[in-house]
Amino acid sequence: MESNAQQPWVRNYPPGVRWDAPLETMPVPRLLDEAVARWPQQPALDFMGRRISYAELQQLVHRAAHGFQQLGVKPGVHVGLFLPNTPHYVIAFFGVLKAGGTVVNYSPLDAEKVLEHKVEDSSTDIMVTLDLAALYPQMARLLGRSRLQKLVVGGMAEMSAAPDAVEGQMRQAGMLAEIARDERHLRFADLLANDGSFQAWPVSDLHQTAVLQYTGGTTGLPKGAMLTHANLSAACSQIVSTTLGGDSPVLEAGKERVLAVLPLFHIYALTVNMLFGLRIGAEMVLHPKFDVDAAVRDLSQKKITVFPGVPTMYTAIIHYPDIGKHDLSSLKFCNSGGAPLPVEVNQAFQRLTGCCLVEGWGMTETSPTGTFTPVNGMRKVGSCGMPTVGVHLKFVDVDDPAREVARGERGEMCIKGPNVMKGYLNKPDATAASMTADGYFRTGDVAWMDEDGFVFIVDRTKDMILCGGYNVYPRIIEEAIYEHPSVAEVSVIGVPDEYRGQSPKAFIALKQGAPVLTLEELQAFLRPRLGKHEMVQQMELRATLPKTPVGKLSKRELVEEEMRRRAAA
Repeated sequence: MESNAQQPWVRNYPPGVRWDAPLETMPVPRLLDEAVARWPQQPALDFMGRRISYAELQQLVHRAAHGFQQLGVKPGVHVGLFLPNTPHYVIAFFGVLKAGGTVVNYSPLDAEKVLEHKVEDSSTDIMVTLDLAALYPQMARLLGRSRLQKLVVGGMAEMSAAPDAVEGQMRQAGMLAEIARDERHLRFADLLANDGSFQAWPVSDLHQTAVLQYTGGTTGLPKGAMLTHANLSAACSQIVSTTLGGDSPVLEAGKERVLAVLPLFHIYALTVNMLFGLRIGAEMVLHPKFDVDAAVRDLSQKKITVFPGVPTMYTAIIHYPDIGKHDLSSLKFCNSGGAPLPVEVNQAFQRLTGCCLVEGWGMTETSPTGTFTPVNGMRKVGSCGMPTVGVHLKFVDVDDPAREVARGERGEMCIKGPNVMKGYLNKPDATAASMTADGYFRTGDVAWMDEDGFVFIVDRTKDMILCGGYNVYPRIIEEAIYEHPSVAEVSVIGVPDEYRGQSPKAFIALKQGAPVLTLEELQAFLRPRLGKHEMVQQMELRATLPKTPVGKLSKRELVEEEMRRRAAA
């Protein structure tokens, strides 16, 4: 057993919260079953004017399970979800699991080549999607050239409070696609057209895969992380321990309202919004996409108490016109994940709302919990928090992963815990390469831990820039640039440099109304803040910066643009 000296975070946990507390694990569908038993008449979902109670949600899930079983879903069968945040997602997710199948998440923003790879790699034969022009045609094309056999197609309007009016508006706006009528298509309404008497498949092994969650695929094609019932339910228990546990709980079961604007097909939202939300009997206010006008309106009018997001969302709210006129005082728990949270954004959001914006770290392979920042207790600016309940962290030399570095030194962060995936689908070599000899998962994040157990992410190992023999981390440069009063968003990448090998280039989106910024002005601002080897050598102003499906800033597109530009030159 490690000592307190080896686990310095233990002494800084919120009073009454134990790092070594037992974590309850269970089959994922039981999260819903227990919520229905406790809060049957309370609203579970709020979508386009319609509220669905926990009891009604359970009925819809059981009918979906019956419908999926009629399509042949059983243990070993993988069903894809190609959906935005609508009730279809929640119903299909639990319907597939109750039918005995495995859920495979698909991002609506994936390129067709990536979608086809996921279909083949995961052996997906059935896909659930919507009749949106932005979704259906991609899957319809895959019916003819992949192993995909069946499309279950719903309509966003059918889950709203006014189906006919909403469908008419969407059709007039050109948002809907024409759906083929043949044996390869099934309407979502027809999937549910039964009495809900499905055959139950008890989960005998909690290490059975519940969800195949594909990684972002920043290098090569995405890999499918096998997330088990134990992984996902342990992650929920970790969040429960740190928000509803201890002497001063932040949240109260059965009393919370969650703004679910992060896409549920992404692991962050899947666990923190949907699974955790259901576990504590919260009402989920579903937004199909992030629209700052709609988000601010619902935060204020619907008295949202829980708002998990990513830094770009909080940035948009901070800069929203007349934001001070909106009452955001109902917020109790706002967690930022998915990307490092700029210090300036954190402080500005807290000044605006009075709610402490806490930061956590995690990734697809960790379901996605890893670290947390206590709402009540010690917090450190720039830190993503400390190891959450049941999680062990260690840091190894970037160039020699067999050597563990001393506390306070930078190294690749490695994690062990009940929330860590069991491996990558069909990729035993990649799984083995991602693990240390003593069973820790290598995250690819460069970080360090201080004497109090707080973790500071430096950067991704793959994003590290090698400048004249020095390791330069873009996040350090980005944090310095964020201090400039004109900067709204920034991404820094390494570009070829004949003299130094690589040098940093900053892509910047300015705040509305800010004066144009020159490279010379930026360099003058950064000189007291950065070392010479870290100084930005090139800069490009953009109206907007590329983002991932979950809304975090993405460097991949910028790197590819630079490569194409240099190849053309």
